[in-house]
Amino acid sequence: KLRNENACKVQRGRAHSGTSAAFLTVRKPAATVQHGQSLKKNMPAETSPYLLITFLFLGATAFALVPLALAWLWAWKFSPRKPGPDKNAIYECGLESKGDAWVQFKSEYYLYAIIFLVFDVETIFLLPFAVSFSGLPAGALSAMVVFLLLLVEGLAWAWQKGVLTWK
Repeated sequence: KLRNENACKVQRGRAHSGTSAAFLTVRKPAATVQHGQSLKKNMPAETSPYLLITFLFLGATAFALVPLALAWLWAWKFSPRKPGPDKNAIYECGLESKGDAWVQFKSEYYLYAIIFLVFDVETIFLLPFAVSFSGLPAGALSAMVVFLLLLVEGLAWAWQKGVLTWK
């Protein structure tokens, strides 16, 4: 009886075209549980859900640290060791620096830069809106009007404070 259950059976059937074809059906033996045994023994052990996160964290750390370690090893092995006053000198563009590096700039320069960036970003947001204007709903138009009003308010504030006047 067991031999018949575990054996493969070949059944004959007809294909859609009318020719005969053999279909092989493999019947797997049913799991038998003896007295005192459990099916859990054959199942894979459960793993911690944090195991994958730990492996990914270790992989990301290795991905960052291995190139740094290899670069340090390469520099240690192949870099010439000739320290001196010329090699350790601080220079910029091939010239020695003269005077103090701490020079104060007026805040107007920074405000000009910020205002330029604001209107540069405005252009980036307005271009796709202008290209697809006819296919957008009314909500998109109202959102863009609010966006433009906020930018105009910022421009009016800068103008009122005198930021845009060059002294």
